[in-house]
Amino acid sequence: MTWLSDDGLRVFLVLTVMIGGGAAVLAGRGLARSWKPFSRVFFYMALLAAAVRFFHYALFDGNLLSLYYYLVTYIVLLAAAVLGFRAMRTTQMVTQYRWLYQRTSPLTWRERRT
Repeated sequence: MTWLSDDGLRVFLVLTVMIGGGAAVLAGRGLARSWKPFSRVFFYMALLAAAVRFFHYALFDGNLLSLYYYLVTYIVLLAAAVLGFRAMRTTQMVTQYRWLYQRTSPLTWRERRT
């Protein structure tokens, strides 16, 4: 893993954005798929951000107890989870209630006009 250890930005992009963000999207989709309330996303992303920060510390000798880095990680993961949640919820609404709603974008729906 020497190609990751020499540049903090590459570590951040690979570990936080790609791996952590992918896990956050899947977590958001899973919460939406099981019809859980949106507010649970905040709690689960706080846990996932702590895990990602631990991986930064354990694998790349990053700073474990930095509030700044934790908040940056949390915001990135929260954004990814919100995208996953909204995309899945939109799909659910327009497929399960197709007579009531129609898709307006990948993340939104509206009432069907009669």
